[in-house]
Amino acid sequence: MVTAVNAAQREAWRGGGLPEVERVRPGLWSIPVPLPVDSLRYVLVYALELPDGVAIIDAGWDTEDAYQGLAGGLATAGYTIADVRAVLVTHVHLDHYGLAGRVREESGAWIGLHPADARLLTGHDGGIDALIASEQALLARCGAPPMTSESTAGTAAMIRRFVTQPAPDRLIEDGEPIGLPGWDLRARWTPGHSPGHLCFVDGERRLLFSGDHVLAKITPIVAVRPQSPANPLADYLDSLAEVRGWDVAEVLPAHEYRFRELADRVEDVMAHHGERLREIEAVLAGAGGMSCWTAATRLTWSRPWESIPEFMRRGANNETLAHLASSQTRCA
Repeated sequence: MVTAVNAAQREAWRGGGLPEVERVRPGLWSIPVPLPVDSLRYVLVYALELPDGVAIIDAGWDTEDAYQGLAGGLATAGYTIADVRAVLVTHVHLDHYGLAGRVREESGAWIGLHPADARLLTGHDGGIDALIASEQALLARCGAPPMTSESTAGTAAMIRRFVTQPAPDRLIEDGEPIGLPGWDLRARWTPGHSPGHLCFVDGERRLLFSGDHVLAKITPIVAVRPQSPANPLADYLDSLAEVRGWDVAEVLPAHEYRFRELADRVEDVMAHHGERLREIEAVLAGAGGMSCWTAATRLTWSRPWESIPEFMRRGANNETLAHLASSQTRCA
């Protein structure tokens, strides 16, 4: 259990609503930006006041509702989109990076991203068709049934939206000071959820902007995908072990709500993955071999496998594959 810093923000998450725009402390604002994803509902964008405007951490999905939510939140803080000077992106997923290009177009802000995630935007050969083929080949090797035509079309639309995102202006490395006036902000590389996931730490204020790396209740997806490292779960657990010892008083995540007790939450997440590994090993024990897909169907999920939508089943398979890769490495 962790302590929510703002009870109203926690209750908004629990109740299925949108929290209020909040002045977290002098010069720092939390802005909930709505998402077209029912399970997450919003991403928390943080606005850091500067002498000549604001910097934002993450931007939201590229939809009109999200844009209006971001613009409205900035207006509450006394700013406009045109006042944004920098967009610091924790990782390249659409709910964090999607609006960055539009913000840059309207404000002239620079966009910062870790090189490993920037390569996901620029390192694909053959375009959308090649990425879809790679995903289908991975699923086939895992024993998954063929994707339906409707699912293939939806995947193509999502990949198209992803690969057409603009390239960042600045590549941010691990440990790099960001150089925002009035802020002691430094980037920390925390791979796992994405290859180039970044957290941002303000040492003077003892604040951790954790992106999706550490959240108050849910755990981020860590999955094997065609463009992912071979063992993303090992990367994630190593990153968690490092984060656990950081001296921060408050965690400001991209979803759910702000909280304290970073080390306790990290312990909970690491224990969750340990339990998952043991469950997978129990499923495989004495089976004489089975596909990754079959193993995934026999695991415990938030709902019965039969009621999980097709695209979410593929994600569950890829998460299971990440645990299998980690388990194989551990046993080697």
